[in-house]
Amino acid sequence: MTTEILRADVAIVGAGLVGVSAALAMHEAGFSVLLVDSKDPTQMANVNDVWDSRIYAISPKNAAWLKNLGVWQLLNPARIGEMQAMEIFADHTQAPIALLASDANADNLGFIVEASALLQALLTQVKTLGIQTLFNHPCLAVNAAPSKATLHFADNKVVEASLLLAADGSHSWVRQQLNMPMQQKSYGQTAIVANFTVEKSHGNIARQWFAPNESAGSHILAWLPLPNNTISIVWSVPTKLADSMLKLSEDEFTAQVSSAGNHVLGALTLIGSAAAFPLSLQKTDTLVQDCVVLVGDAAHQFHPMAGQGVNLGFRDVVDLLEILKKKNQYQTINDHNLLKQYTRSRKADFLNMRVLTDGLYRLFESNNNIVKKVRHWGLAATKHQAVKKILLKQAISL
Repeated sequence: MTTEILRADVAIVGAGLVGVSAALAMHEAGFSVLLVDSKDPTQMANVNDVWDSRIYAISPKNAAWLKNLGVWQLLNPARIGEMQAMEIFADHTQAPIALLASDANADNLGFIVEASALLQALLTQVKTLGIQTLFNHPCLAVNAAPSKATLHFADNKVVEASLLLAADGSHSWVRQQLNMPMQQKSYGQTAIVANFTVEKSHGNIARQWFAPNESAGSHILAWLPLPNNTISIVWSVPTKLADSMLKLSEDEFTAQVSSAGNHVLGALTLIGSAAAFPLSLQKTDTLVQDCVVLVGDAAHQFHPMAGQGVNLGFRDVVDLLEILKKKNQYQTINDHNLLKQYTRSRKADFLNMRVLTDGLYRLFESNNNIVKKVRHWGLAATKHQAVKKILLKQAISL
């Protein structure tokens, strides 16, 4: 059997939200693109009447970016939630810390979107633009040199690209094959996700509860507003507790979610079923190796409390493209100095997110009296407008 060689400026492994958006952005910038995935993502992007339990908070800046790519306008507006404020409850305080979009002179703090709907919109645009794809094609091997990356497949197809983006998730096959280092630390927690209809209007307010070291273990609960009196929850609990919670009846599970949220939205009704995934912190200083670049969860993974994981992945793509657009006429897109700039440009964002998520997690997990006093002082300090504006800027800056 003869070998079929497919060539592109940029090959992208992983057709999730970050990988597909990267394909669109690279195509728009004038590069030839080949998008590769071991599965067929079109089968995972089927949208139906039941709300997807996989929900993402999309920052205003990234919503505008997706609109520029021709994607945002393909979404059904009736299935997009809008966050106009956030309320944070901690240490059993009755009055929440309120963060308002108007305090930051913004229209909103972001949008809540179903993963399947967003992926379908992205893939629709890929098809419309005629971007080359290779789906249902598991890679057998990858070779990378400073000037070229090569992917090998079982049917004697070979892909050659000047730049290879690894967008294949937290367990990145590309990263593992090339022995690119990644530090991982388990939180010993599991995130439970589910959707509910609610009795009272959520008022387009996202709500978050921090409960440190209760008898059942510390937990972080977020209620995110969807249209039509519907919310999506992300409940981070100790893994042993999560296992038992997932075995509860629908009524028992709903009662626990309602109680943990102090019944602020009245009666809840579960939509569909709950799902769960383990939580860990992943970080690396090696985002680039030869002509291979890590983006999205392949490059980083943080606690989901801030809902910024996919936003950070989108900004990986944006930053990389900004650097490539500034290259001089003698530089190739895999130029070593260019790709070093990508690593430098992403470090600040990663550090800020690690401090925000891992720092907050450790702060609220602790039962140490000194830490408690610091925590109470911090919560009191957030009542000052200057501090609140700093928090708001972090929330909408990605």
